[in-house]
Amino acid sequence: MQPFDLTEGTSPIILAFPHVGTHLPDAVEEKLNETGKVLADTDWFVDRLYSGLLEGATMVRANFHRYVIDANRAPSDESLYPGQNTTGLCPTTDFDGKPIYKDGMEPDAEEIEARRLAWHKPYHDALAAQIERVKAIHGFAILYDCHSIRSHIPFLFEGKLPDFNIGTNEGKTCCKCVEKTVATHAMGAEGYTAVLNGRFKGGWTTRHYGDPDNKVHVIQMELAQDTHLVREEPPFDYDDKKAEALRVHLKAILTDLAALAPHLSGKEQ
Repeated sequence: MQPFDLTEGTSPIILAFPHVGTHLPDAVEEKLNETGKVLADTDWFVDRLYSGLLEGATMVRANFHRYVIDANRAPSDESLYPGQNTTGLCPTTDFDGKPIYKDGMEPDAEEIEARRLAWHKPYHDALAAQIERVKAIHGFAILYDCHSIRSHIPFLFEGKLPDFNIGTNEGKTCCKCVEKTVATHAMGAEGYTAVLNGRFKGGWTTRHYGDPDNKVHVIQMELAQDTHLVREEPPFDYDDKKAEALRVHLKAILTDLAALAPHLSGKEQ
């Protein structure tokens, strides 16, 4: 299994999918308990949601599951949400705080580093290379980091999560026009709820690559999974009707982001 799949496009938009993969190496799978093997914290069908919405978009898709190593966590494993419950670089619990490993089989520092080199690093090497490639073509790049999560997870947040959760680390990872374009669509989507820099302000990908002064604009979109799943529990089935309604808004967001090209490249007349 390759660490990632790559589709190179001609658009200034890069779509990243760090958490859609479900691959577990045998050496990892045999250490997981029954809770871990459910893979409940997968970003179910997010790549399917965005498929075909923007012609020419570059896509970088992680194939490994986040329980192998989390592609949206810092290699140093520092928490981006100090004081709040979260999961680490190599999670040992699920989003409900339940252990995912058999007793005594959690990865040690040596194993975590081996996983980082085998999975996390190749994914981010590819992502960084695509940012540079797209920027060389257009003079700028927009990295749109695609995520989803269950709408009710008391261990991580109170109440029900909004449908669209937009993260820009309080406006630090992209220019205002990128943030406004996404937020305006999401907050104006009839029948949906949205928040900007709420519980999810952007993970390590967003904060690490976001550099608007150097024309690299990054924004994270965390979708509540009840917007596109039949139920937020096994078997996590895709709901075609819900998904098609959601895709209308996702397409509008990506289309308008791509239309910012003249402004962001400095070629606006």
